[in-house]
Amino acid sequence: MSLIVPIDTAPEFAPREDVAAPDRLIEGAPAFRTWAQDEAWAEAAQWGQIRTGVWEATPGTTKSMKGETFEFCHILSGRVEISEDGGGTFSFGAGDSFVMKPGFVGQWKTLETLRKIYVTATPVTE
Repeated sequence: MSLIVPIDTAPEFAPREDVAAPDRLIEGAPAFRTWAQDEAWAEAAQWGQIRTGVWEATPGTTKSMKGETFEFCHILSGRVEISEDGGGTFSFGAGDSFVMKPGFVGQWKTLETLRKIYVTATPVTE
């Protein structure tokens, strides 16, 4: 088994499809598609599960709450505006990368259908 996993930005397999949870929906009717492409358990004691894949969202606004999850994002296409509760607002588009740290709470406003590569790390819960 190879320890290098290329991320296919246009996967040919069917994605998991979902919509915003009612308690997180702020505006619009965003639909989400996720092409999970890798999953591993971290060696480090503090991080349990590492997930990698491609995610897509149609326009709309939702509440984003990371809890204890760390997320790295790289935008492939589309535009998003992210507002942190009590903080600033950031705009990202194709080619931009960013991190959402554990504890982040705010609004995720998809302005144009967005596709991103994601890597999440979630600590082990006992």
